[in-house]
Amino acid sequence: MRDLGGTAKGGIEVSGLCREFDLGSRKSLVISDCSFDLPAGMLTVMIGPSGCGKSALAKLIAGYDTPSSGTIRIDGRPVTGAGRDRLMVFQESALFDWMTTQDNALFGPSQKRGGADEASKALTASLLELVGLTRFTKRYPAALSGGMQRRLEMVRALANAPDLFILDEPFRGLDAMTRGLMQQHFADMFEETRRTTLFITTEIDEALLLADRILIMTNKPMSVAAEIIVDLPRPRKQYELLRNEHAAAIRNRALELLFPEAMKSFGYSEGSEDRTARQVNVSVRS
Repeated sequence: MRDLGGTAKGGIEVSGLCREFDLGSRKSLVISDCSFDLPAGMLTVMIGPSGCGKSALAKLIAGYDTPSSGTIRIDGRPVTGAGRDRLMVFQESALFDWMTTQDNALFGPSQKRGGADEASKALTASLLELVGLTRFTKRYPAALSGGMQRRLEMVRALANAPDLFILDEPFRGLDAMTRGLMQQHFADMFEETRRTTLFITTEIDEALLLADRILIMTNKPMSVAAEIIVDLPRPRKQYELLRNEHAAAIRNRALELLFPEAMKSFGYSEGSEDRTARQVNVSVRS
């Protein structure tokens, strides 16, 4: 099902990005001097404290919002608004209740002049098979489980064949077992398509399973704190990573970088983090 034709697209360059929101009586700087790239054909996971500005950044890359300063380029072209070359899956479900699984999956291609072509139908059929929804094409969203709905949203997004796939905590709110299954489904799907992807999460184990590289983000105002290359072989299985020493080393490094930023999000100043860590350790031992 790989459709990149040997040349991946959707590479992103973010340079000096800032986003400030006017809250009336005051201004809130959410993103400050943020620079990074998303290499084409790779899955980059962005992880940072809750509320640090990851979703705001994703909307800027998708073209749904405009930066206060700085630039975003996709394949060398400036991003000036939303486009068919980028597609974003949000935390909340966006399926159409009155459409079947088949119609939801084909919604994007069906909006073209003349409707969905045979290539789009074939791609959609193969994606539905990949995520185990072939037997449910005539069902409506209300008759699907939460996990099945999220799988359908992935299929609907990929059926549009975007150059860049942006996912903002897509498995948030699912129970632990369904979340684990969805993570594995998505990992398998990426292996098939190798589409340039930005995946946002707060879960380190999720990042280890999916990522080619991890961007560790600072607390607000957000920028990039560090980059970690996840040089673990693919395909990956979550249970195998639990006993992989190199995966454990990457996990520990990510935790080491994230902990001080998470403490800042709770109002702790730099220097109080070591005391907090010791208190946590004492609590765990007792």
